[in-house]
Amino acid sequence: MSVMTTRVLEVRKNVLNKNDELARELRSTFQSAGVFVLNLVSSPGTGKTMLLEKTLAALRQRGHRVAALVGDLETDNDAKRLAQSGAPVRQIKTDGRCHLEATMIRTHLEGWSLTDLDFLFIENVGNLVCPASYDLGEAVRVALLSVSEGEDKPLKYPTMFNSADAAVVTKMDLAEACEYDRETALRNIREIRPSIEIIELSAKRGIGVDSWLDFLERKKRGV
Repeated sequence: MSVMTTRVLEVRKNVLNKNDELARELRSTFQSAGVFVLNLVSSPGTGKTMLLEKTLAALRQRGHRVAALVGDLETDNDAKRLAQSGAPVRQIKTDGRCHLEATMIRTHLEGWSLTDLDFLFIENVGNLVCPASYDLGEAVRVALLSVSEGEDKPLKYPTMFNSADAAVVTKMDLAEACEYDRETALRNIREIRPSIEIIELSAKRGIGVDSWLDFLERKKRGV
């Protein structure tokens, strides 16, 4: 191994150690405040923003206090869209970085009273590689997979799906048109993470959304 390669690995290890330390502090802060934090991860175009848009509105209708942090390389388009739900939303621009980090979360929480929230959603950058390595202090990490991406996506990105606490299969209304092989997709997810909870839905059509909301409320109760 070259000196340069060794140095790169040392720097990366130090960065991750620092991130993990801050993530532990954030997790403790979240738990003390009583806010349940979820980190939503997926490849681009999976439907995270639409699902989050529906989720924020529906949880507010159920009487929950919700907020969201949205990560993107550029633009604040998603934050503007989610803010229409009436929930507090802040955009995190990563300036080219392909993931969110704990320090970004801490910075963008400034001025918010966490005790006034029941749920905080973090919409990570669309990427199934880098975000897998960065703990954000969340209680639950949710990996999304759309029916149009291919049933082998969990096998191609095992680290992400293995690090997730739940998997959400999106765009189920397009399953037939995409010739989606449900049995194979679910088998591949469970091959990577046998005990993972899987929720199938279509945010656009409202299919399975109630099951998703019930899952969120159950997890917040610790069940």
